[in-house]
Amino acid sequence: MILKGFKQKSNKKYLNKLLSERHVNVTGSKTESLGVILNIEEFNDFESFRKLADFIKIRANKLKIIAFSKIKKDDLNSWDDCFNPKDFGWSGAVNNVELQSFLDRDFDVLISYYQQDVLELKLMTAASRSKFKIGILQSDERLNDLIIKTDIKEFNVFKNEVFRYLTILNKIKNE
Repeated sequence: MILKGFKQKSNKKYLNKLLSERHVNVTGSKTESLGVILNIEEFNDFESFRKLADFIKIRANKLKIIAFSKIKKDDLNSWDDCFNPKDFGWSGAVNNVELQSFLDRDFDVLISYYQQDVLELKLMTAASRSKFKIGILQSDERLNDLIIKTDIKEFNVFKNEVFRYLTILNKIKNE
């Protein structure tokens, strides 16, 4: 139990280091790839994000969705990957190859769709190499470049706001 507390403190220290070193660089480049991090215990509709990607003109092969669950769920029949706290080690180390490859991808936009204050979700968002991060209101505002204040159950409002702001920032491709 004591080691668990030390591990959590180590991960919090690593999270603060990542957030303090982050440089926001909003360029005029168009959005071609989208990554999504969500807490499956709060929101488990993967199809909504596929519709969102289609709505902002992102091809299906450029969309990657990962989910997080506090407990290990083997019965998930989702299309993408689900991770749990055991996939994280000390000082933010990732013990899962698929999760590490997600974090290493340079997404044009990353959506962090969760409200609960879960350290592992924050680590995933902070460690991502995405160029532009969008999230709903969370306890730490340093995690995302754009924060949309909406309830997690109001996905259509969130979708419309994402489209609106990406249009304003001239990040949506005209096809």
